[in-house]
Amino acid sequence: MAPDADAGKAGGNRSDPFAPLTSELMPVGDGHQIHVETVGRADGIPAVYLHGGPGSGCQPDHRRLFDPERFHAVLFDQRGAGRSRPKGRRDDNTLPHLIADMELIREKFGFQRWMIVGGSWGATLALAYAQMHPQRVTGIALRATFLGTRQELDHAFRDALPRWYPALNEDFLGVLPGEERERPLDAYFRRILDVDPAVYGPAARAWGDTERILSEHASSRVRLDLASLASTRALPSTPFMEAHYFRNDCFMKPDQLLNHAGRLAGIPGIIVQGRYDLLCPPATSHALAAAWRGSEIRIVEGAGHSLYDPGVRDAVMKAIADLASIIKR
Repeated sequence: MAPDADAGKAGGNRSDPFAPLTSELMPVGDGHQIHVETVGRADGIPAVYLHGGPGSGCQPDHRRLFDPERFHAVLFDQRGAGRSRPKGRRDDNTLPHLIADMELIREKFGFQRWMIVGGSWGATLALAYAQMHPQRVTGIALRATFLGTRQELDHAFRDALPRWYPALNEDFLGVLPGEERERPLDAYFRRILDVDPAVYGPAARAWGDTERILSEHASSRVRLDLASLASTRALPSTPFMEAHYFRNDCFMKPDQLLNHAGRLAGIPGIIVQGRYDLLCPPATSHALAAAWRGSEIRIVEGAGHSLYDPGVRDAVMKAIADLASIIKR
């Protein structure tokens, strides 16, 4: 185990109730080390937070989703993401690897069972883990259900994008040569994973900027800055991990999460859903809830996909707190 600078500081900075209790780089095999931190109280309700992307990493504000007086929450950066090392590594980086990492974390902290919290890609991982290890899960809080299917990606980038942002769609397609525009998602994934910076740089920036605009209900930008796509500024990391996972169907069988939703029966779940989410629309959450006895959907009106759209963050915090009350009962 290779701890970082905060590891071993029992209790951390307790003047800040959201300061990490522990923080370390945890070896998980295959040359990967994942960054793991805990917050709250050591005797609190066990919980784990799963970030989105894939590839984005946890942020300090994610700690604040959990009441430090009630929870012992674990937050970790998935393989290749955030502060995990090697950064951006895609070898030995699949959905089964991430599920196995979660089990290593659970065992390390001695949790028999824990609450799972995740949004967007984090919801995908949450559902996949819970369906494989339902006996280890006390409850599930999701935001923006993503089932990891190509149909959902086609809906977002082939249907919602041209329907709601036709000029942005022209920009998005315009990054590609004419002969690649019939299958733009395949072209983007291929280009993002190319070895030539002149190929992957513009594609990664265009993908990341387009996805960001689609994620916000009231985005400050509605077009790509085409002149900046070939700049030398730092590239976003998430498009590379997304292209790796999405090109491989998120390493799942077709409709796996919906087909196996019956395995979640009896696990209490709350799904927070933005009414106007263009990336993960309400229909997906409703399809999941119809197959998952014990779940409920809470619609946030006037919100899209982002955790920071109005009302979404508060709804997620309330869902986590409400599940904690159910678990305690």
